[in-house]
Amino acid sequence: MASAQNISVRVGVVLDMDEYGEMTLNCLSMALSDFYATHNHYTTRLVLISRDSKGDIIGAAAAALDLVKNVQVQAIIGPTFSVQANFLISLGHKAQVPIITFSATSPSLTSIRSPYFIRTTLNDSSQVNAIGAIVHAYGWREVVLIYEDNEFGEAVIPFFTDALEQVNARVPYRSIISPLATDDQIVVELYKLMTMQTRVFIVHMLNPLASRLFTKAKEVGLMSEEYVWIVTDAITNELNSMNRSVIESMLGVIGVKPYVPRTKEVNTFEMRYKRRFQTTLDLDIFGLWAYDSAVALAMAAEEARLTNPKYWEANISRNSIDLEAFGVSDSGEKLIQALSRITFKGLAGNFKLVDGQLQAPPYQIINMVGPGARNIGYWTQDNGIARGLNFTNGNKKTYTTSKSNLGSTIWPGDTSTSPKGWVIPTNGNKLRVGVPIKAGFTEFVHVTWNSDNSTKVEGYCIDVFDAVMAALPYGVPYEYIPFATSDDKMAGSYNDLVYQVYLENYDAVAGDVTIVANRSQYIDFTLPYTESGVSMVVPIQDDKNRNAWVFLKPLTWELWLTSFCSFVFIGFLIWILEHRINEDFRGPFWYQVGMIFWFAFSTMVFAHKEKVVSNLARFVLIIWFLVVLILTQSYTASLASMLTVQKLQPTVTDVNVLIRNKAYVGSMEGSFVYELLIKMKFDESQILVYNSPEQMDELLSKGSGNGGIAAAFHETPYIKLFLAKYCSKYMMVGPTNKANGFGFVFPVGSPLVTDVSRAILNVTEGPKMLEIERKWLGDKTECPDSSNLLSPKNLGLASFWGLFLIVGIAGIAAFIIDLIRFLRENWSVIERSDPEFTIWNKTLELLQRFNNKDLKSPTFKNIHNLLR
Repeated sequence: MASAQNISVRVGVVLDMDEYGEMTLNCLSMALSDFYATHNHYTTRLVLISRDSKGDIIGAAAAALDLVKNVQVQAIIGPTFSVQANFLISLGHKAQVPIITFSATSPSLTSIRSPYFIRTTLNDSSQVNAIGAIVHAYGWREVVLIYEDNEFGEAVIPFFTDALEQVNARVPYRSIISPLATDDQIVVELYKLMTMQTRVFIVHMLNPLASRLFTKAKEVGLMSEEYVWIVTDAITNELNSMNRSVIESMLGVIGVKPYVPRTKEVNTFEMRYKRRFQTTLDLDIFGLWAYDSAVALAMAAEEARLTNPKYWEANISRNSIDLEAFGVSDSGEKLIQALSRITFKGLAGNFKLVDGQLQAPPYQIINMVGPGARNIGYWTQDNGIARGLNFTNGNKKTYTTSKSNLGSTIWPGDTSTSPKGWVIPTNGNKLRVGVPIKAGFTEFVHVTWNSDNSTKVEGYCIDVFDAVMAALPYGVPYEYIPFATSDDKMAGSYNDLVYQVYLENYDAVAGDVTIVANRSQYIDFTLPYTESGVSMVVPIQDDKNRNAWVFLKPLTWELWLTSFCSFVFIGFLIWILEHRINEDFRGPFWYQVGMIFWFAFSTMVFAHKEKVVSNLARFVLIIWFLVVLILTQSYTASLASMLTVQKLQPTVTDVNVLIRNKAYVGSMEGSFVYELLIKMKFDESQILVYNSPEQMDELLSKGSGNGGIAAAFHETPYIKLFLAKYCSKYMMVGPTNKANGFGFVFPVGSPLVTDVSRAILNVTEGPKMLEIERKWLGDKTECPDSSNLLSPKNLGLASFWGLFLIVGIAGIAAFIIDLIRFLRENWSVIERSDPEFTIWNKTLELLQRFNNKDLKSPTFKNIHNLLR
């Protein structure tokens, strides 16, 4: 009776009824049996009505149309493949019948934006960041995408390119293989991949085509060392159904797959399935998703409170075709709303729909070893790559893509060394390295033509490039190709030479090429291997016009004023301490004033003849003599330096003076410095071009008013080389502008840039670089630094305020001690209580006694005894 009261909800199932389709249909049936066994109080019962889609789009469309038109199902589970789903989604939208797929993963299906489409599997785009993290972890810069030529393969490619761009990896080539391609066509495409330098391949295709691809890749040698193969979950999810020989050909392949915990419920279900259907076929994640989909739909049907599900008659015009002759389900909207609210823990993990799609769990990173796959790590949206899923950092989320978080990995060729991801193409072509032709400064690059029309390229930059390429962890064959015209002259400027790499006429450029921002827009530079900076070279002049007041320049006016006040203070203090006890500090008023200034300033050259008898005065003078000694010695040294350096001065020290006076300046032919001078507001008519050190010397010797130049602008390495020869005539002033030094040029995105930059660091930090510099540039130590030729700065108060502070404290302390002693000796004057003896009278009395001799002092006591 209870069974008779149940409400039947017809659910269509559209699957390819092959061995795989039968497996998923059995999972759907077991799911409903298990669910209703534990929920027998439910009033609704799903009734599965299956149709065979026959492995193609037409079959799937016909099966779905039959279920909607003739059976009037309330929902459809299926189809198997993404290419079959478009028509079903449109059909479900028109008939308001939910289309629930557990295996169609293409991102393009979401773009249809039908509210009646539910994806209980994962969108293919959810895995692209996980694969991008693997690429970033190993530092690969180029990746080739290999995918199936259909809607399933193409839809995820934009997501892949975006994810790879975020980790600074580019896609130089896309390999598109048709599902109908013959084995010979696959082999031709694989040979094409073999001739390229990129060795990192990401494969996104279904099991049948993937099996053929890896079998042929093994045969032609693409599963050997130096190759990297990464597969998407379209392949890893079906590894159990692949032939053993195919699995063996995939040794070293890396893949990602959704993480499904191996719970007790999953193991129990698999055992029951094999026992019930007498099969050894292992279930994959699509079987678990099918199981969870059926459970979710059963729960939604009950929650929607369906009572008598049926179709409404459609409004069909007379001109309508038979394809449109179906009604509209009255329960579709209720089912969709109920499904969106369903959450439970299923066999495949937590079931929860957001915007009609199942949310992505963590991804496992697997490695194909021997007969199967081994887990080497995990990837999550919040934490990136991790060895395990047990995070102990609480709410703190740290995203990392370190390869150290992955377990030991076996790579193609059965090696444990991670491939670098690229090689020189197997077609045997050498790296074409362009070099400039120089008329001057040939120490950097020098090209000579032999009688057999061959060339010899040498120089500082060439030796550095050779050393760097030799320091790479692998061999790179290359050859130098001069950037020359038919008459062996430079074929253009340095900008033209660099642009040849962008035009693919050269694979690299080695030479004295400066790293400049506008060039980096179309090529990539390595790290610099020389110092940077643009300076100017100017003639040195002997300054014969001596300044009569140069003796005042060693000290600033603040220091002069402070020194003068200090001398007066010390003179006055010594007079106070010695006036009562020393005959030399007594006499008429103006004599004593003169004595104060004489004694104070005579200490500057230690010319004073007066003796001091007070211990306090001696204490003050000891400290004062130290200050005077330091001050006079510093003054002498600074003045001597000024008088010496003043003989050699640059003719110009300020670029603005050259611009304001419209002076002629020089620039090296073909150098970027010419454009730099234009930006600095020099007129083109003011800039003369030279191409050798000799011509540069000639122009500087003439001067701006005689057909020459007032200053030559060049980069620091060139200037040092020039000054090594003409050090006595010119000097470097600046730098006037920053520059990034010399670097080697490669195409944008070239994987060589990173490795060559690392090699540059190894070479420049080692003895090899010093050896190359001594060979080509010589020793520059005999040329004085231009900064030492400029007039030194005068001395300021900041350098001596500590000395003045010490002598000030000592002087004040001595004065206070002497004052206290004087007041104690004359305390009777202060204590005098006569009303007529006012404070003014007391002060005058004390001054009178201070002016008198202290006959008790040893000096006057001895004289008094002699007179007696």
